[in-house]
Amino acid sequence: MLIPRLAAAGGSLAVVATIAMVGMLDLTVGPLRRTISEYALGDYRPVFDVAVLLLAAGSMAILYVLVHKGLTRWRSVGGVALTLWSLGLFLVVLFPKTNWAMGTNELSGSIHRFGSMIAFVSLPVAIIALALPWLRHEVWSRHARWVLASGLLSVVAFMPLLYAVVLGVVSDVRWWRVFPLGYIERILLAAEVLAVLVVGLWAVAASRVAPWRVGETSRITSAPSTTSSTTTVRN
Repeated sequence: MLIPRLAAAGGSLAVVATIAMVGMLDLTVGPLRRTISEYALGDYRPVFDVAVLLLAAGSMAILYVLVHKGLTRWRSVGGVALTLWSLGLFLVVLFPKTNWAMGTNELSGSIHRFGSMIAFVSLPVAIIALALPWLRHEVWSRHARWVLASGLLSVVAFMPLLYAVVLGVVSDVRWWRVFPLGYIERILLAAEVLAVLVVGLWAVAASRVAPWRVGETSRITSAPSTTSSTTTVRN
């Protein structure tokens, strides 16, 4: 019981720390019209890297608790998508965006964009998939509804970026010039980080449930597990 509680609390605190660190950079460095990733090209790279790595690690800790408590599986849509979110964040840190002022590194920049897209697309899928099986559950429905709402908010926040990319494909307009990219990125990141935090609060609540109670509150769809701390769920 202690490890899931520590993982749930630690994962949620890591998400909060990410919000604080990026917020501090925005308030003290700016300007907001520049993308968040540009912090990694200067003296503030350690702060940026730690913030993103905390978010990735915190997300995986939260997923571990949900799996341990029988609320999802590692191989479920939600589990795989949340893992891809974290993997995308790791790629963002390992491969900084192209620094045009200091010469080009197009390979690193391309991997950085790929990691960003993987993360931004995977997170809403993960959040919605985690919530759907529990919307009518006697115990977890309230948490699931909040999680679903945060996932839908992430989808709405992603729409301007998707519109810009599509417009860039079908016209001569560069997609990053359709909207002020820095502002759009921050809105999207804020919505997605908030969604992870909402899932983290669900994990905190689940971590406080005794193992024998988890068996009562989880939705069983196949034969019971041989251990008392986990159950098989539909997701």
